[in-house]
Amino acid sequence: MDYFTGLTWQSSIKDIADILIVSYLIYRMILLVRGTRAVQLLKGILLLVITWALATWLNLFTLKWLMNQVFTFGVVTVLIIFQPELRRALEQLGRGKLFTRNPAEDQDVSHRINEVIKSVNYLARRKIGALIVFERSTGLNDYIESGITMESALSSELLINVFTPNTPLHDGAVILRAHQIMAAGCYLPLSENPFISKELGTRHRAGIGVSEVSDAISVIVSEETGQVSLAINGQIVRDIKEESLISKLFEELRPQLRKNGGTESKWSWKAPWKRKEGDRRG
Repeated sequence: MDYFTGLTWQSSIKDIADILIVSYLIYRMILLVRGTRAVQLLKGILLLVITWALATWLNLFTLKWLMNQVFTFGVVTVLIIFQPELRRALEQLGRGKLFTRNPAEDQDVSHRINEVIKSVNYLARRKIGALIVFERSTGLNDYIESGITMESALSSELLINVFTPNTPLHDGAVILRAHQIMAAGCYLPLSENPFISKELGTRHRAGIGVSEVSDAISVIVSEETGQVSLAINGQIVRDIKEESLISKLFEELRPQLRKNGGTESKWSWKAPWKRKEGDRRG
């Protein structure tokens, strides 16, 4: 009896170790794909799995057959779709970096906002057009690849240099990821919202457009008036004041600051979403 008890105890330890190792691997993989398009693709795959499970449970034969066909050819499709992420994982594994801590977890949001605000103030005073995009959970790799790769440390001086007129990178958008300027001169999707003011030009429509297809935040400086605008979730605040801009950026980039012990944080949003007239061109 003691012999079988010992075997059972050893099997339990192995099972627990097995579960812990697999759980940790899954956790590291989630960190690896976080901030890329793979997150949205995984949600789509999860939806397909749920549909297949419901079809099986409800005996919906046609839908079940269709889902089986999707899964049959889906393995090859997934390998193709996730090719960039798989390559990135193998590269990090080869460098021994797959299990290291993600530096994005320690990002200093205050520094990021401070550098952007300093550059925006400088550009706005001189009526130099600019479009700065903060990447969040939805990856913007497609748009980063459309521009000139920089992967440089974020600084207000570099941002000002990028948008200075008649320089090679002044057209297009700058995309920020954590502490880095990932790329400049990026092409973004233009918003097709018919209710957007006709006065808004390409720069503003691009800033709104990228916020419609992702959770990115866009800060736009008009070269016509020097007004600063903020685009989030397909909505735009035009001629936003510095205090309100800082407040909203803190609220969006650090959600934990929204409330402190049930009371409003000092960074709470102070300006209502509204549209102002005055911007003639992006």
